[in-house]
Amino acid sequence: MSKKTNAVRMVEQAGIAFDLLVYTYEDDNLNVANIAEKNQLDLSSIYKTLVLEGDSTGIVVAVIPGDKALLTKPLAAASGNRRVQLLPAQDLLRHTGYIRGGCSPIGMKKSYPVFVDESARNLEKIYVNAGKKGLLIRLSPDALAELCAAQWIRLTEA
Repeated sequence: MSKKTNAVRMVEQAGIAFDLLVYTYEDDNLNVANIAEKNQLDLSSIYKTLVLEGDSTGIVVAVIPGDKALLTKPLAAASGNRRVQLLPAQDLLRHTGYIRGGCSPIGMKKSYPVFVDESARNLEKIYVNAGKKGLLIRLSPDALAELCAAQWIRLTEA
């Protein structure tokens, strides 16, 4: 499996320290809890990338802990929308260049506003998808935020 995704290339070009993890997954169960269990990873250190569409601004990206649910109201407010809703999976590739289960906040086709749950600030390193199913990238939350020009906000229940 080639590990040179857009996300990996961008992290390398930025000179950010990172690790890659090839993981096993089931196409019919891309649940982060399942991935964490099958690969002996701490669920709270895996952050999922959610792509949403705002009613005013269009695409926004949320990066939240894999074991939490997104609070849409704070994301909508922070992104200048009244409402946000998940982008349909069939539209993901067209807008981001990534597919469901392989979507990274790094290296999307276009530069979208990215919001990272502030819980990540308490961790030394987090995993996010590296741009394809079966590949995670581990890096510091601050490096991720800087690379994505992300804003820190509370996106999940404490």
